[in-house]
Amino acid sequence: MTGNPSLHLWLIPLLPFLGFLLNGLLGRHLPKALVSTIALLFTAAPLALVAGIALRFSSLTLPYIERTAMPWIITSTATSTFRADFAFLLDPLTLVMLLVVTGVGFLIHIYSVSYMAHEEGYWRYFAYLNLFMFFMLTLVLAENFLLMFVGWEGVGLASYLLIGFYFLRESAASAGIKAFLLNRIGDFGFLLAMFLMIAHFGSLSYNRVFAAIAEHPQMQGGFLTAIALLLLLGATGKSAQIPLYVWLPDAMEGPTPVSALIHAATMVTAGVYMIVRSHTLFDRSPFALGVVAVIGAATALFAATVAMVQTDIKRVLAYSTISQLGYMFLACGAAAYSAAIFHLVTHAFFKGLLFLAAGAVIHSLGGQQDLRAMGGLRKTIPITFWTMSAGVFAIAGLPPFSGFFSKDAILYQTFLSPTAGPILWFVGLVTVLLTAFYMFRLWYLTFFAASRAEGGHEHPHESPWVMLVPLILLGVLSVGGGWIGIPSALGGSGHFAHFLDPVLAAPPSPSYEETRITMDEQGVARAAAASTPQAPARPAGNDNQERLFSVLSVIMALAGWFMADLLYRRKPGMAGQLAQRAGGAYELLVNKYWIDQLYNALIVVPLLFLTRYLLWGAVDSGIINGSGSAAAGTVRGLGALVQRVQSGNIRSYAGWLAIGAAALLLLTYFGFSMHV
Repeated sequence: MTGNPSLHLWLIPLLPFLGFLLNGLLGRHLPKALVSTIALLFTAAPLALVAGIALRFSSLTLPYIERTAMPWIITSTATSTFRADFAFLLDPLTLVMLLVVTGVGFLIHIYSVSYMAHEEGYWRYFAYLNLFMFFMLTLVLAENFLLMFVGWEGVGLASYLLIGFYFLRESAASAGIKAFLLNRIGDFGFLLAMFLMIAHFGSLSYNRVFAAIAEHPQMQGGFLTAIALLLLLGATGKSAQIPLYVWLPDAMEGPTPVSALIHAATMVTAGVYMIVRSHTLFDRSPFALGVVAVIGAATALFAATVAMVQTDIKRVLAYSTISQLGYMFLACGAAAYSAAIFHLVTHAFFKGLLFLAAGAVIHSLGGQQDLRAMGGLRKTIPITFWTMSAGVFAIAGLPPFSGFFSKDAILYQTFLSPTAGPILWFVGLVTVLLTAFYMFRLWYLTFFAASRAEGGHEHPHESPWVMLVPLILLGVLSVGGGWIGIPSALGGSGHFAHFLDPVLAAPPSPSYEETRITMDEQGVARAAAASTPQAPARPAGNDNQERLFSVLSVIMALAGWFMADLLYRRKPGMAGQLAQRAGGAYELLVNKYWIDQLYNALIVVPLLFLTRYLLWGAVDSGIINGSGSAAAGTVRGLGALVQRVQSGNIRSYAGWLAIGAAALLLLTYFGFSMHV
């Protein structure tokens, strides 16, 4: 863009891709130290570039669009022209996502150097990790839906490779395939949405699509609802929401740092980012927003109930991620997009911390992941304990930790929203209690209960410093990372929401490409030109009301903590007794509502029957193989007849010659007679 220095945005995703190429092609023959150096260098460099952009962000004229020299795709017909550029977009939303992806991603790379040090395929792991970063950064920087889809598909591929990293284990290979296939369902919805955009807008550029919508205030519902719902289908796959969430718990088969990367900073946040980026479409369809809110609230509550009874430390955190993503979808459905991104940021801090701390616990116990075999680790691994405690308090939503501010912003905006309302707010409030319960349950079972380690796990040890430094940094962010978004009702200025206002508060005007974003004296982004917001109007709240809602959520979190303290510290035998009394209800939760079994019975088994028996038996064996066999039989039969002619007997040849001559004469005669 004119007036701006060249930012070379293309270098941000390119550098991790170069790291992938170097380690992918040469890593097998390189020492581990060099492999890790390449991986870290090519993720630290993008972080440095993003930090540099952030430092001079206030001086930039935005939105900044960086195109390649030549068009990427261009097609023309007699009536229209379609063009998609390989172009990158920088605005406040992009910058926030870039900081999260590069910052948290780099810390996970550092942690991985020690955690994966003794694993086979060390070079392959870091090659895949760099590839993951490349595709996620491409997704975030994309200026149009088509380029976003390239990154979207790429993170799906990288997740498949990383989840199935231990491919010799059948469970890991199956988990990778499951993630890949379920995401294809969502991707199909994304593709259909893009086809509808091309049909109605003739473009996939954010600028052109959103400006076309802004030009027509009467454009409501209809095909916009269809596009929004198809995009939502894509988001439910990538962000593991009902009904496509079932791949994420199985993704725990991958290495623990992979779980941290997927859950905290990359893949699962892509669906939330896509909805927020497309908010102009969703704002014109209250029905689509309502569907998003219902799916988010249902997923948050559903996953929280399952997390309450899980015994694998990583699976507790996996269902926790599904639940927290449900909060983000609930915020999107309430048209509280800045609250959704705010929670995305704080979640990246505390969920990255929780997974890495869980990895440190597993490392200290020689690979043990079962909470029932843990306990008494508070004094033996104190740094891990204190850092993980920060993550537990943050996700539980207790002040002044980061999760408190972002979660409260979602709940308050949900209550005020006409597309969500008090019922879904209450669902979110109950989920606060359940979240605090299952996270403090994990905390007590891991660090406070009597040690139940067996065999070679009797001497747990603290992790190396290369693993602890990322924990400490993420611990600090889990405590204070939410302070950037403290609302005015709680003594803050709502700086984070104001920073995103130019992107989220209003759709682009018809002259979007001429709209510029400037920075005020406090460094908050302001739109120089913006049209009237199209999101559904919501009742105005007040500071006292917001404070009351915050008090209610804190009470619920404290109630969840009290329940966990009662069952797992003061009266540890009571939990087992309650489980026995609950009977079928407890079995329902332990078996995760039998959703996997239900999907298997209703979808997988019929598809296998259709493909293996019906299609293979009737179509493949009957028609395709049958027609081939018939053709072969015909040729063989003709060959047998010809073989009889070629007998080697001269008298036989003479007879055949006479018969042929007679036939030729008859044909000639009858043909001549008919002609006359």
